[in-house]
Amino acid sequence: GALREGYEHFDPRAYLRNNYLPPRADFSSEEFVVPWKLRCLAETFASGEIRGRTLIDVGSGPTIYQLLSACDHFEEIVATDYLAVNREELGRWARGEPGAFDWSPFIQHVCKIEGRGEPWQDKERRLRQRLRRILPIDVHRPEPLGAPLRPRADALLSAFCLEAVSPDRASFQRALAHVGTLLRPGGHAVLLGALGESFYLAGPARLPVVPLQESDVREALAAAGFALRELRSYAMPPALRTGVDDVDGVFFAHAQK
Repeated sequence: GALREGYEHFDPRAYLRNNYLPPRADFSSEEFVVPWKLRCLAETFASGEIRGRTLIDVGSGPTIYQLLSACDHFEEIVATDYLAVNREELGRWARGEPGAFDWSPFIQHVCKIEGRGEPWQDKERRLRQRLRRILPIDVHRPEPLGAPLRPRADALLSAFCLEAVSPDRASFQRALAHVGTLLRPGGHAVLLGALGESFYLAGPARLPVVPLQESDVREALAAAGFALRELRSYAMPPALRTGVDDVDGVFFAHAQK
């Protein structure tokens, strides 16, 4: 329907401009949304509790910022996306090709907040090395990858995917249950997503989003067999309401299967 049609026109570059350049990606203050997201991830992975062989990132889109704190704790990272254009964008970055989006300000910021004094180039190299697979995925299928992930992932990460591809809350809940099957029992799930958002723009594409409240996130996690460990939220300040979407805020959830 409208969903699939919108994604046919999805422009990764426009999406990156709208969300991952200033004003949203401004590292001068923690008040901005991108530093808030990076801090949630850094603090959650700093505990050292979420670790293992494989982390799967569901609906990576054209972005890698969500993997920067995670990559130190896993041998392999599996990125996934429904759209070939996004998988290609990720591949360009992973191979270090000219013309790929410049994630270095994000990598530098994450190294700074993690406070280990690591040269940012080392983290960049490590993520490229560990990002071994970039796979097609469809979260609306009971087998999202078309075949089971063997062995199952030790952790699952998903940022701004499920609510943006689900027409309603029931569909969001089902999609979460489907991707939950990729995770081993006891495995951790880390989710970032939009609150109160009904659409976003990515070039000529206008994509519908299911507007979620915190309570919807709690219910969906419980229904999909997850125990909630932590839920935080961020209110989008007026200066960052730039018209590229109507998002009210962002949620961050850490749960365990």
